[in-house]
Amino acid sequence: MKLDLQAELSEQLELEEVFSFNIGSVKIGVDEATVVSWIIIAVLTVLAIILTRNLKVTGKLSVRQQILELCYEKVVDFFKGNLGEKGERYIPWLISVALYIGASNMIGLFGMKPPTKSIQVTAALALTSIVLIEFAAFKEKGFVGRLKAFAQPTPIVAPINILEIAIKPLSLCMRLFGNVIGAFIIMELIKSVVPVVLPIVLSLYFDLFDGFLQAYIFVFLTALYINEAIEDEDNPSSEKQTKKMKKASRKAKKAAKAA
Repeated sequence: MKLDLQAELSEQLELEEVFSFNIGSVKIGVDEATVVSWIIIAVLTVLAIILTRNLKVTGKLSVRQQILELCYEKVVDFFKGNLGEKGERYIPWLISVALYIGASNMIGLFGMKPPTKSIQVTAALALTSIVLIEFAAFKEKGFVGRLKAFAQPTPIVAPINILEIAIKPLSLCMRLFGNVIGAFIIMELIKSVVPVVLPIVLSLYFDLFDGFLQAYIFVFLTALYINEAIEDEDNPSSEKQTKKMKKASRKAKKAAKAA
């Protein structure tokens, strides 16, 4: 079987318009990535409503509630370790993004095109993350304090620190998009060599394990960036926390490369 990888890749990257509507003289088109995202959001919302029904504060807890509380506590503890006490308010947003990215990567198992194959979607996620990071920084340090942080540890590095505002979302965007597209290319090459059995197994790996790994890496790095933005440079304990975060960041990047 002859493999036309360029045609296959172009087909995957092309976003078909599902429907459109006009607002005055402006035509607004809605592509399949947006529609699939709506489906994912609706499914996650319904699941959240179903799973959180009839929860109890006192008395005997159901097995469902015990499992939910255990999972929630583990996730919150994980983010608390990365964000610190000042960043706890951003945990719900990080959990929501992780669920969305994980579900988006997994939805290929149901015959739909993952939204994360769209550079627009990954760019929007990255842009939202950097807006949140800068919001957290200005809220914690104030306008003047945030501007002073750009001159740390010495004013000569201020241009580099300012450039990081653009580099961080670009890194988040291209890492997520590149890994999803890379997985697709690998799968197409494997299908051309071994058309049966093996592609099914590897598809489960890329859609499930690797998909959730990319979600983990995205929110993990975002949490590190938030912690870095809100930390107090004059606090000795903050310096220790920064070293810990940088070490964790290196581990996350190694995991991303391995994936």
